[in-house]
Amino acid sequence: MSSSVSPTAPPLADSVPVALDARRPRWASLGLGLAVSGALLAALLGRDSTHAMLFGIALLLGVTLYHAAFGFTSAYRKLITARDPRGVQAQLLMLAIASILFAPILASGQALGHGVVGAIAPLSVQVAAGAFLFGIGMQLGGGCGSGTLYALGGGSARLLLTLAAFVAGSFWASLDMAWWWKLPSAGSLALGRSFGWPLGVAMQLLFLGFLAWLLNRIGRRRDPAPTGDAPMTLAGRILQGPWPLYAGAVALALLNWVTLLVAGHPWTITWAFTLWGAKAALLFGWNPAGDPFWTGGFPQAALQGGVLDDVTSIMDIGIVLGALCAAGVAGRFSVSMPRSARPLVAALLGGLAMGYGARIAFGCNIGAFFSGVASTSLHGWLWIAMAFPGTWLGVKLRPLFGMQS
Repeated sequence: MSSSVSPTAPPLADSVPVALDARRPRWASLGLGLAVSGALLAALLGRDSTHAMLFGIALLLGVTLYHAAFGFTSAYRKLITARDPRGVQAQLLMLAIASILFAPILASGQALGHGVVGAIAPLSVQVAAGAFLFGIGMQLGGGCGSGTLYALGGGSARLLLTLAAFVAGSFWASLDMAWWWKLPSAGSLALGRSFGWPLGVAMQLLFLGFLAWLLNRIGRRRDPAPTGDAPMTLAGRILQGPWPLYAGAVALALLNWVTLLVAGHPWTITWAFTLWGAKAALLFGWNPAGDPFWTGGFPQAALQGGVLDDVTSIMDIGIVLGALCAAGVAGRFSVSMPRSARPLVAALLGGLAMGYGARIAFGCNIGAFFSGVASTSLHGWLWIAMAFPGTWLGVKLRPLFGMQS
């Protein structure tokens, strides 16, 4: 999830003055989004109904991310620079709801007739290093995993460069995985597995509550933002946004839970970038034979299959298209490009850092943090503990590239 607020995305609905006047849809972008989404949905229905369902879930994820402007990157930056905790507090609510929803499914180990697994990874040096690198990268790149996708759907050309570099960095890291695997690791530890799911989730909820209280103590009091002179109807607000940030948190938790039920694993994003990079490398003559990461198991099978055979790829495409449709309905779609070269350099460096970091850390803010914590895996907490100082450093570096801190 997520993500700085791009110039074409709606502002945070509960923190920035927003005039809630109805806007005319951008029919060209809406039509393009609907046409491509319909074509892909029809193709997926002819191949695998499960993939078609996950594509539909991803469209809703894209709509939610866009309309709620649900930002991970911007939320951390606002906390650091303005002591504004609301974005991070919304994330805590999202994590609490997802933890409760995930627990009975992960405890049973099955749903809808198939096996179910959580996002669980080792507590290791590579997770710590990758998360720190990712934290730097998302501030320079202008968006995290989910944020890059939904801002791209909203028309940010800069985020296209971030995504390209993200893909390259992810593939680069895959070639180095044999070295990272040798570094110290304490193994996997999930609270639900170790203490039983009721106690494990209760422990996590207490910690989430403590963090929410702490953020409320250190945050600055802010007056509610004015809502404008022409409020929209509820239906208009749902269709055109912006949505309250906490509504986005609830929706993302529910959609991740539905993803777990249908896919058998939680929502992930960055594996697709690694795969896309490898497939591009094949076109330039790269030979995966002998590479430890790409020989055997899931990576080799994914590399030999098509892009539409890969669940994460399908969902990433769906997020972009969902955001494109949301921007079109809201009348906010607009292609934007920075006026100087320095933000483009930052996008390139940030994308590379995020791609490399996410691969060695077993995911990004979605796959490692959101889905990991929702699965009660302590690697998710290690991820955010290291990503936050990386974010602080990234915020300090932004002015060097002509970006506001």
